[in-house]
Amino acid sequence: MSRIVRNAEATVAIVLAVVWISPLLFAFWAAFHSTSDAINFNLLAPWTLDNFRIAWAGAPWLRYFLNTFILVTIVLAGQFVLTTLAGFAFAQLRFPGKDVVFILVLMQLFILPEVLIVENYAMVSRLGLFDTILGVGMPYMASAFGIFLMRQAFKSVPIELHEAAKIEGCSLLGILWRVYVPLARPTYLAYALVSVSTHWNNFLWPLIVTNSADTRPLTVGLSIFGAPESGVNISVISAATLMTVAPLLIAFLVFQRQFVQAFLRTGIK
Repeated sequence: MSRIVRNAEATVAIVLAVVWISPLLFAFWAAFHSTSDAINFNLLAPWTLDNFRIAWAGAPWLRYFLNTFILVTIVLAGQFVLTTLAGFAFAQLRFPGKDVVFILVLMQLFILPEVLIVENYAMVSRLGLFDTILGVGMPYMASAFGIFLMRQAFKSVPIELHEAAKIEGCSLLGILWRVYVPLARPTYLAYALVSVSTHWNNFLWPLIVTNSADTRPLTVGLSIFGAPESGVNISVISAATLMTVAPLLIAFLVFQRQFVQAFLRTGIK
């Protein structure tokens, strides 16, 4: 009976995996075939790279890639600084109202980013950061999830190491940099994966706050490239889609073991 249950669970898992990945598989198939062959699933049709050449020539993809790379780098750097300092404060420091402030921080997890779009737009405009990469990334630098994650990682550090570093004469920031940050490297890696993938694929906020090719990330550039006004060619759009997701897919395939280990160590599921 147990073997039947395990086989049924494995079958259901495989079916769900196939359903989940089927859009990507179709995009891969369509990207290397003409539109008619892709839609009709002509298995004998020749493979071609013309769709990639047409897609590459149809938009400033190098600029979009550079904008996206700068965006995720700026956001991740800001998140590392803010979440490290806040997580350390909530984990090891004592100050009045600490629990209340931490609860207020966690309440951010229950607020969808879309709810704050109007206020974020007004704030970015007042700061003169509209249509800038910094304006796209600034609202995401303070992350409640990152603060919670770092707090949990720092609370797991033995207090004896903290006290030993303090006896050796380290300042509070020195203790944070020399003791807590090195021991939390798996947590930083896991959080970096979540942050980069999230902001690499973010669409709605960059669409609202950017207005030129000099600041648009890949997701916005892809939506404009695939707009019906410019003509819908499913094969060319699929080729452009593969180009935008390729860096994340390659990174996952190369570092998949480190990804899984980081998630297991930090308890992310």
